[in-house]
Amino acid sequence: MTHISIKKTAVALALTGVLVACDSGNDKVANSASEEQPVAAGENQTVEFKDQYEKAAYAMGVNFSTQMTKNFDSLKEYDIEINKDLVVQGMRDGFAGDAKMSEEEVMANINEFQTALNEKMKERQAELAAEAKERAEENLKAGQAFQADYAEKDGVTKTESGLLYRAITEVEGGESPTAEDAVRVHYRGTFIDGEEFDSSYKRNQPIDFNLNGVIPGWTEGLQYMTVGDKYEFVIPADLAYGENDRGNIPGNSTLVFEVELLAVNPTEPYVAPEETIEEQAEEAVETIDEAAEEAGDVVKETAEEAKQIAEETAEELKQDVKGTALEDSVEESKQKSLDAIETTAEDAGDAVEKTAEDAKNEVNGDNQ
Repeated sequence: MTHISIKKTAVALALTGVLVACDSGNDKVANSASEEQPVAAGENQTVEFKDQYEKAAYAMGVNFSTQMTKNFDSLKEYDIEINKDLVVQGMRDGFAGDAKMSEEEVMANINEFQTALNEKMKERQAELAAEAKERAEENLKAGQAFQADYAEKDGVTKTESGLLYRAITEVEGGESPTAEDAVRVHYRGTFIDGEEFDSSYKRNQPIDFNLNGVIPGWTEGLQYMTVGDKYEFVIPADLAYGENDRGNIPGNSTLVFEVELLAVNPTEPYVAPEETIEEQAEEAVETIDEAAEEAGDVVKETAEEAKQIAEETAEELKQDVKGTALEDSVEESKQKSLDAIETTAEDAGDAVEKTAEDAKNEVNGDNQ
C-alpha cells in the first residue's frame, strides 16, 4: 500500500507559497543575483559558477525541484497532475515581486488543495482496504480447503486449536521446550502454493527467540517437539498473522513451516556443522556436471547443424557442376568437410569433459 506524507506535501507546497509571496523588499537582491547568475538553457550547456555561493544557490534549486518532483509524482496515484510550468512561473513571479496572488490567497489555495488531497487519500485507502479484504476472504477459503486435504494425510495430527503437524524426523530422549523457554530453530516458510517466503536455511543461520514471543502456531507446535526433531506445521491464519497483510504475507494466509528444533535455552553461538561444507561441495560438483552436459549438447547440436549445411551446400554445388569432372571433386570436398566437423565435435566434447573433470577435482581438493 502506498502512502504519502501529508506533512511533507504541505511543507513543500507552503514553501512554494512563501517563495511566491516574497516581499518586494528583497526584490533588488533577488534581481541582482538573477542578473549575475550564469544562464544554463538547453542541452549540453554547462553552468559556470563564480564562487561557492552561486554553486549553493544552484544546488538549492536542483534539490528543491527534485523533492517537489517526488511529491508531484506521488500525487498521480490520486489522479492529481501538478503543472510544473505554473510552479516555476509562480516562483519567478514571486522572486520578481510580481505575484498574481496575495499572501492570503496563496495560503487559502494551498489549504483548499490540502483538504481535497486528504479526501482523495481517504477514498484511495478505502479502496485498498476493500481490495485487501476481498483477497483475505479468498485466502481464507483456499487455506481452509488446503487444511482439509492436509489433515487426511498419513501421520498428520490436528490439535484443538486447528494446528496441523507431522513429524519429518524424530529423535528420542531430547528435551522439549515450554512456552517460557527460549529456543533455537532452523525453518523454511512457504505459502500453500509452495512459494517460499522465508528460510533460515538459505541464510545458513538459525534464529533464537522466546517461544512465547512468536505466532501462536509456533508457540504451540514447538512444544510438541524435542531437540533434534524436524516437523512440518500447517498453521491457519488465526494462529499466524491474522486477516491483515503483514509485510510480504497477505491477510488470512495459511502458512506451511518446516521447523527443526536445534536447542532449548541455547547459551553458545551457533556453529554450522561440517557436513554443510560437504553438501556445498556436492552441490558444486552437481552444478559442474549439469553445465558440462549442457555444453556437450550445444556442441552436438552445432555440429549437426554444420553437417547439414555442408551437405546442402555440396548438393547445390553438384547440381551446378553436374556432368563435369568437378562433381567428383565436390563429393570429396563434402566428405572432408563432414570428417572435419565430426573431429571438431569430438574434440570439443572431450574438452568439455576434461574441463568439468578438472573443476570437480579442484572442488574435491578444496574440500579435503
